[in-house]
Amino acid sequence: MPATSADATVRILAAVRAIPRGQVAGYGEVARLAGLPGRARLAAKVLSQNEDPDLPWHRVLRSDGRIALPEGSKGYREQCRRLRAEGVAVERGRVRRPRAVSDLDAAVWGPQSP
Repeated sequence: MPATSADATVRILAAVRAIPRGQVAGYGEVARLAGLPGRARLAAKVLSQNEDPDLPWHRVLRSDGRIALPEGSKGYREQCRRLRAEGVAVERGRVRRPRAVSDLDAAVWGPQSP
């Protein structure tokens, strides 16, 4: 059964609150953690409408690690400031993240030799 709009919002906000201090997640990851795979745009919309000052919205980035807000905007500067205060390295509006591992074998054994 599809999630209602209110239910989806609650689930997305809970997923954002679960991101540990000093770590980041992409909008798609947030949606997946909320049980809404493929709904990255919904996650972005929910966050854009957030009014809770305690929500760690600053820990959510684009899938490539970039800040989604316009460069130089008040929100952009605030997100950079908050991330850096948590020890996250932000360079030119981007957080370098380790590449996701596609399967368990690769995570355990590393890439196969040619």
